[in-house]
Amino acid sequence: MASSLVKAADETPAVEHAARIDHVSKAFGTAAGRQLVLDDITLDVAPGEFVTLLGASGCGKSTLLGLVAGLDEPSAGTISTGGRPALMFQEHALFPWLTAGKNIELALRLRGVPRPERRGEAERLLELVRLGGAYGKRVHELSGGMRQRVALARALAQDSRLLLMDEPFAALDAITRDVLHDELTRIWRETDVSILFVTHNVREAVRLAQRVVLLSSRPGRVAREWQVDIPQPRRIEDPGVAALSLEITEQLRGEIRRHGRH
Repeated sequence: MASSLVKAADETPAVEHAARIDHVSKAFGTAAGRQLVLDDITLDVAPGEFVTLLGASGCGKSTLLGLVAGLDEPSAGTISTGGRPALMFQEHALFPWLTAGKNIELALRLRGVPRPERRGEAERLLELVRLGGAYGKRVHELSGGMRQRVALARALAQDSRLLLMDEPFAALDAITRDVLHDELTRIWRETDVSILFVTHNVREAVRLAQRVVLLSSRPGRVAREWQVDIPQPRRIEDPGVAALSLEITEQLRGEIRRHGRH
């Protein structure tokens, strides 16, 4: 198997992408029992672009996100990013013994922000996610949606130009998720951060993204891409969102049926 390499921005010349995934494959197991999860994935994310990754359960979406985050290495191919990405999971992963503000300050500390500046920056980020005044609140005092807002603020505290999001709203109720879609869209437009967003929800993918990438069932390959030209802000019930979602759903069903025959 070809050697793999994940390059950081300071090891490469300036590039015109936030992330470049070049002929990446990933297999688990030993030579006697290898399971190919991702097969020859090539995908670029442009600076400031919002891309969603769709696919059936087990197709390797989260595995690919972990490779881009540097949590694991590909079995073949290369991944380059314009700096260390920030990662946000489905679970908020906040430290319950810290306040909302102190959770954010921890990320600022790891980034090297001087101590006297941390509180002000944490409060600014809480304002950005519409949680002004929540600096001193403990995690148990926050609703599920508020916890995800704090988790988003903590991810933004890393000052990365690439935000990786692994189904961050999947555990939330429909109304809270709808509100956070609006908030994420607003923050993306205000900060111009690049986002690679994993979801299994087709309408969520179409509502949020500039581009939707569908992975085939295992092994995951890029099956098809769609440019989403519907103006923002979008609503999940907009006719254009519904129509494109139906088209993508039919393609996804085809991938699931194809996988079932193998």
